[in-house]
Amino acid sequence: MTREEIFEGLNEVFQDVFDDEDIIVTDATTADDIEDWDSLEHINLIVAVEKKFGIKFTMGEVSGMKNVGEMADLIAQRA
Repeated sequence: MTREEIFEGLNEVFQDVFDDEDIIVTDATTADDIEDWDSLEHINLIVAVEKKFGIKFTMGEVSGMKNVGEMADLIAQRA
């Protein structure tokens, strides 16, 4: 799976979870960049990403992610 394909999938998930079709994520996107991204939505987001890509993140990976680019890197390692 290419990085471009990963970001296409991530955009779909983010748009669905946050109910905003205008969201386009990049490597540098963080929770500060998306208005409704709070701790509860973070859990929903992680579950949706895991389901979309057929992977499971560890708690350490989830708490260690600093931006969407790091999430994409983890997906690329497993997908």
